[in-house]
Amino acid sequence: MAGPFNWIAQVVSVSAFNVRTLPQRLGSSLTAVLGIAGVVAVMVGVLSIAQGIQRTMERSAAPENVLVLRGGATTEMMSGLSGDDVRFISEAPGIARDGDGALASSELFVIINLLKKSTRTDANVPLRGVTRQAADVHNGFRIIEGRMFEWGLNEVVVGVGAAREFEGLEVGSSIEVAREQWPVVGLFEADGGISETEIWVDAAVLQPAYRRGNSYQSVYAKLESPDAFQAFKDALTADPRLNVKPMREADYHAEQSSMLRGLVRGLGSLVAVIMGIGAIFGALNTMYTAVASRAREIATLRALGFHAGPVVISVLFESLLLALVGGMIGAGLAWLAFDGFTAATLNFTSFSQVTFAFEVSPSLLVLGTVFAMLIGFVGGLFPAIRAARLPIASALREQ
Repeated sequence: MAGPFNWIAQVVSVSAFNVRTLPQRLGSSLTAVLGIAGVVAVMVGVLSIAQGIQRTMERSAAPENVLVLRGGATTEMMSGLSGDDVRFISEAPGIARDGDGALASSELFVIINLLKKSTRTDANVPLRGVTRQAADVHNGFRIIEGRMFEWGLNEVVVGVGAAREFEGLEVGSSIEVAREQWPVVGLFEADGGISETEIWVDAAVLQPAYRRGNSYQSVYAKLESPDAFQAFKDALTADPRLNVKPMREADYHAEQSSMLRGLVRGLGSLVAVIMGIGAIFGALNTMYTAVASRAREIATLRALGFHAGPVVISVLFESLLLALVGGMIGAGLAWLAFDGFTAATLNFTSFSQVTFAFEVSPSLLVLGTVFAMLIGFVGGLFPAIRAARLPIASALREQ
């Protein structure tokens, strides 16, 4: 058993020696560490956008929330439902009810033009006409400043995300809708969901403003339980009076954001790979320099009976250690700089803005650190092999 223990002891000894001599190569080591830190910070920062969008969509709907569109429609903008349609939908089995009737809100969805605060550029902002049941159907709706609009009046309430990102949405201000000024009377929250990007108004007021007659675009409803969805869907699709598309609200939001999330993740991965290649070259340079500067020490160890394996592992260990430090620094910087940072971007499916908060989750921090370790492994592998193959005699003669 002496052999394996001796081999492990050699690995520990050589690795400890490498770590102790790091201050002698502080400049090149810092270059590698900071390069890897930059790669990880950028990668985690970009991917936190997609994570934030996904979390916003997840917070937008409870498991028992459903959405009904016209058959064949993929978005609310493409949908259209008559007054009779929404009445038949609200009578479907499985919908939760309270003292005021079915928890179903017939809604309109239109787009108005406002300015972004950050860039002073035009932005498409969702304006949603709702009914009295909307506050009970949409997750976490609550007024946090001002009051709810008066039903039947040209008044609006604004989601906190929209008020934060777009101009002219403070309580007491007014916005132009259908060539008229509509006062902003309140701000609302919705548990961080997509509704916080929207402006709400009485649907009965919005219909004549946009000449919609007695029509809507969607029905949002709350079921008695998530398990009631199949019976609810079967009842609607089997009704010959209707041509509708029932779906879980969570599935709808996931589908609407899939293109945006895929684009951001693809961009983040591409940027990370390109920067990672540069960081690998930086690590290669650092570790080749380290091996060259310790050629005599490595040859002396080999001459004293140290095996090639421990030398390879010790160089890899040093490279991985530098990568780990760089990865942790980069992940920490990304968390400090991006976590909770709010922004708005265009949802390519609905062609309207969606506000969200960047989310640097633990899984992203782990992913960034693992990516850093991969860079360190690749950057240290070839220098480690070179160290093990150094000719002992010629290396001992180097000055």
